[in-house]
Amino acid sequence: MKERMRIGDLSERAGVTQRTVRYYEKMGLIPPGEREGSGQHYYTEETVARLRKIDQLKKLGLSLEEIRDVIDLYFMDPSGVQPKQKVLTILKQHLAETDQKIEGLQQFRADLLNNIDRFERWLNEVERQ
Repeated sequence: MKERMRIGDLSERAGVTQRTVRYYEKMGLIPPGEREGSGQHYYTEETVARLRKIDQLKKLGLSLEEIRDVIDLYFMDPSGVQPKQKVLTILKQHLAETDQKIEGLQQFRADLLNNIDRFERWLNEVERQ
C-alpha cells in the first residue's frame, strides 16, 4: 500500500502552501487527493514528486499552462526523453520570443536616440537665433 499523507504533510514535504496544492489540483497539474469517509484528502509520494517537478519547471521559466502540457510525460516516460524534448521545444520558443523582444527594444532605443537628437538640434537652432 502506498504511503498516504494529508495536505499539511504534503505541502510541508514539497515546500509549497496548502493553497498552492489546491490551486494546482484545480488546474489539473496534480491529481486530486483521495477522499476518505471523513472527507479528508490524502496524497501519495507521487504527488510530492509532481510538486517538486512543477517547481523545477517553473524555475526553467515555463508557465503553469506549459507545465500542464508536459508534467504527465515525466511520469509516463521513464526514460525522460519525451518530456525533455517537449521542454526543449518550449525553451526554444521562449528564446525566439525573447530575441524578438530584444530586437523591438533595440529599435525603440534607436528611435528614442533619433528623436532626442532631433529635438536637441531644433532647440540648439532656436537658441542661436
